[in-house]
Amino acid sequence: MTDAASGPVLAAGAVCWRRRHKAIEILLISRPRHGDVSLPKGKVDPGESLPEAAVREISEETGFAVTLGMPLGTAQYTLPGGRDKTVVYWAAKVPKTELERGRFSPNAEVDEIEWVPLAKARRRLTYERDGEVVQRFAELAVTGDLDSFRLIVLRHAKAEFDSPSGLDADRQLTTRGRAQARAVVPALAAWGPTRIGSSPAARCLATVAPFAKASGIPVKEVPAISQEGWERSGHDASGIRAYVERRVGKGRTTVICSHAPVLPEILEQIAEVTGSPNGGRMTRAGILATAEFTVVHLASAAPHRILAMETYAVPE
Repeated sequence: MTDAASGPVLAAGAVCWRRRHKAIEILLISRPRHGDVSLPKGKVDPGESLPEAAVREISEETGFAVTLGMPLGTAQYTLPGGRDKTVVYWAAKVPKTELERGRFSPNAEVDEIEWVPLAKARRRLTYERDGEVVQRFAELAVTGDLDSFRLIVLRHAKAEFDSPSGLDADRQLTTRGRAQARAVVPALAAWGPTRIGSSPAARCLATVAPFAKASGIPVKEVPAISQEGWERSGHDASGIRAYVERRVGKGRTTVICSHAPVLPEILEQIAEVTGSPNGGRMTRAGILATAEFTVVHLASAAPHRILAMETYAVPE
């Protein structure tokens, strides 16, 4: 067993960015205790997911509330005490409302924040590893792939094996499932969804209910992505494809909650609709445990091709 005090340190952060006079600027922080200039980031707290940690740390260090965009990979290094550290990064556009609010307050951890033109950012950073993350960000800026949206494909939380009515669609969440549904809320919120689509099955609706309540987003019931609909259709994907086409066409970040047998087909249809390479990766991304989700990043500009995918399980 790894000693928590001596094992690897896991952290999360982002390249926070804005457009100013048609150019891109990124946000750097000055840390007096370390005497450096770096990207906002911080350690993952116990019971916290990586996306949740990134959003929380950015808020604490910069005062800005952001949602995550494209993944930028990791930075790995060894701390002075000998422990290994891995930091996972995303791009995170700072909304205009947050820029206008400007809530940063200097503190012992971060005494100054600075918006720097992208072309000059690497020279301002203390660590080459941060510069490499910024370079990956810059490559996305060149290709126009910073502008993206997400389809978040979520498997329902743990459910009872049977229901009082005997109908599969009426199965309720277990105690563990209800805890999973609550735990997934901040992880989903990190991506800033504006729509929720769910199978009408009770276990799916109960899974997204806590997030719907927290976000104020109504839940749209979608019979085409239910397990019952999938089985009754003889695995005819036309209904799923029509729903995916609508969601892709709208270009809005959406949570889609469904069932283990249906999830791979939903992901397959995302690849089909967007004309993106597949090679079996979509089916693999759809094999999820209860309350796990796959985030599919899609280009905002047509043909809305798949830019990246990542899968998360919420700590319990």
